[in-house]
Amino acid sequence: MMQKYDLVILTDHRYAYPSKIDDYTKNIIVEDALVVNALGKLGLKVIRLAWSDPDFDWSSTKAVLFRTTWDYFDNFPVFSTWLNSVSKVTTLYNSEAIIRWNLDKHYLQDLKTKGVHIAETLFVEKGDQRTLEDLHKETGWTETVLKPCVSGAARHTYKLNPENRANHQGIYETLIANEAMMLQPFQKNIVTEGEISMMVFNGRFTHAILKKAKTGDFRVQDDFGGSIHDYQPSEDEIEFAEHVVKACKELPLYARVDIFKDNDNCMALAELELVEPELWFRHHPDAAMILAEAIKDNF
Repeated sequence: MMQKYDLVILTDHRYAYPSKIDDYTKNIIVEDALVVNALGKLGLKVIRLAWSDPDFDWSSTKAVLFRTTWDYFDNFPVFSTWLNSVSKVTTLYNSEAIIRWNLDKHYLQDLKTKGVHIAETLFVEKGDQRTLEDLHKETGWTETVLKPCVSGAARHTYKLNPENRANHQGIYETLIANEAMMLQPFQKNIVTEGEISMMVFNGRFTHAILKKAKTGDFRVQDDFGGSIHDYQPSEDEIEFAEHVVKACKELPLYARVDIFKDNDNCMALAELELVEPELWFRHHPDAAMILAEAIKDNF
């Protein structure tokens, strides 16, 4: 079949043809438009669609770029099946192999073996019979954060302490019966100093954003009232972010490396986002062209 498009930019069905455009949706549209325009300037034919579009023939495009597919974890089995089928007929950025690796936060263990410093983490596998009290006694941790290994937008992310632990035992039992979880010591510096998002395209740092939680919260996501600020990273922070990306099982075309100072004041990796990270092109429009050029170079 003759390919009609060079690239499809993937979004969430809620943002493909929104009936209501609030500030959140506007940001998404602006971000995607910057990438579409940059690719167009390079002579590439581009269309923007929901990954779940039932009518599109995915073999009609040379490649697809994951951008704002922020509903994939709401129906992961369907997404996983779609990912498997679409990878057979077109090129994915990032690749299916690295997407599947990155979807499960066990990838942090792999990066740790490559010399990447991560926060202390206890992975609790599906079906584990230990209680929250058992886990905290074993680790000696007092204040912690509990979250699923496959998640997004702080889904089922809970801050635990001796006073509220028992109240979360019921939801924890429901979760651990169906999926793996991870427990980490609460990182006080994320609340006081924030979390830095470092954007890295084709292995090279481009720009950074500082995310801060709202007063009284510990989650830096804007879904929970977090704020974002322009940020100029140090050379050490840039080197750390580029090292994280180069430690991956393959070099991703794009990555967001979220870093912070841990409780020992050491630079640490919070998360590596390779599937559908917000990349804040609206704060750094020139970076959209850097990504576009990297995509064209890979054709």
